[in-house]
Amino acid sequence: MDQTLTGAQYVRWRNAIFAIFLASGMSIATWASRVPDIKLALDIHNAQIGLLLLGMGVASIIGISTGPAVMARTGARRGMLTTMIMVAIGLALIGLGTTVLASFPIVIAGLVLFGLGNGALDVMMNVEATAIEQEAGKTILPLFHAFFSFGTVIGAGIGWLATNFHASVVMHATAVGAAIVIAAFVCFANVPSRDAVLDPQEPGEKPHWRERMHVALSAWREPRTYALGVVMLGMSFAEGGANDWLALGTAEDHGGGTAMGAAALTVFSVCMTAVRIFGGPLVDRFGRVLVLRVLSVAAAGGILLFILAPSLPLVFVGAALWGIGASLGFPLGMSAAADDPAKAAARVSAAATIGYIAFLGGPPVLGVISEHIGLLNTLFILVALVVLSGLFSGAAKPLKETAAAAATK
Repeated sequence: MDQTLTGAQYVRWRNAIFAIFLASGMSIATWASRVPDIKLALDIHNAQIGLLLLGMGVASIIGISTGPAVMARTGARRGMLTTMIMVAIGLALIGLGTTVLASFPIVIAGLVLFGLGNGALDVMMNVEATAIEQEAGKTILPLFHAFFSFGTVIGAGIGWLATNFHASVVMHATAVGAAIVIAAFVCFANVPSRDAVLDPQEPGEKPHWRERMHVALSAWREPRTYALGVVMLGMSFAEGGANDWLALGTAEDHGGGTAMGAAALTVFSVCMTAVRIFGGPLVDRFGRVLVLRVLSVAAAGGILLFILAPSLPLVFVGAALWGIGASLGFPLGMSAAADDPAKAAARVSAAATIGYIAFLGGPPVLGVISEHIGLLNTLFILVALVVLSGLFSGAAKPLKETAAAAATK
C-alpha cells in the first residue's frame, strides 16, 4: 500500500532511482566499449556484429513492449529488481561467451537477455521517476535522464581502463554485473511500495492479473498518448540519429576525419546533458509547451545547419544546437504522461514504449535510407520529424491546468 513518506524516505527513493538510471547507462556502455575486443576474440566480421546488434535491439524492443505486462505481474519495485539481475546475468553471459567459451551463440543469448532486461527496466524506472517528480512538485525528470548519461560516461571510462590494462571481457563484464546486482538489492530496499505501480504489500490485496493488465494497457486507448508519442518520437529519432550518425557525417560527409567526428559527437552529448541537468527550472518557469516548441526550433535549426554547413566550425555549432534541442523532448513527454497519478503507470509505460522504439529502431532505418540518398540528405527526415514534434507539443500541457481552465468556464 502507498505510504506517507518522510523527507528521508523520499530522498532515499529518489537516490535509488538515480542509481538505477546510472546503472542502466553504465551497463550499455560496458557492452559498447568492448565490442572491438568481442569482435577479435570471436574472429567475426562486421556482418556478425550487425547480427549481435540486431539481436540486442529486437530484444530491447520486446522488453520495452512487455514492460507493462511485467509491471502488472510483479509491480514496478520487484520488476526493477528482477530486470536488473537479468541485465547483470546477460553481461556475464556476454563475457563468458567471449573469453571462456568463444561462442557466438552464447554471446547472442547474453545480449538477448541483456536487451530484454534493460528494455523492461527502462519502462519501470521511468514510471518511478515520474512519481518522484510528482512528489517533488517540480520538474526533475530530465535530471534522471542526465544520470543515465553519467552512467554511459562512467561505463565508457571503465571500459577504456579495462581495455588499456588488458582486462578480459569476462572479468570486466562480470565485475560490472556484480556491481549492478548489489545496486539492485540496495535500491530495492529503498524504493517504497505503491499501489499506483501495482506494489501492494499484502498479496491478498492484489486484483487479478488480467485486471491489472487491462489497467496497464488502458493508455493505448487514449488519443493523448499518441499525440505525446509524436512529440517523443521526433525527439527520440533526433537523439538516436545523432548518437549513431553525427560522428560519421562529420568525419566523412564534411571531411573532418574521425577525430573531428568524435569531437562533434562529444559536443552534442555535453550540450544535451547540460540542458538535462539545468533545464528543470526553465520548464517550471515557462511551461512544458513553450520549452518544447523552442527546443524543437533549436533542434531543427541545428540539424539543418549541420547538413548545410560550409565549414567545420559551423558543423560544431549545428551539433551543439542539435544536442540542446533534443535534450528534453523525451523526459518532458514522460512528465506529461504522468500528470494524472492514478493513471501514470499505464500512460508512462505507453509513452516510454513509443519513445524507446523510435530511439532504438530509428537509426537503423536512417542507415538503410542513407544507402540510397546519402547520409546528409537522410538527415532532412530528422528535421521533418522534429518540426512535427514541435507542432504536437501542445499535448504536453499539464492536465491539471486544463481541468482548472474548464472549471472556470
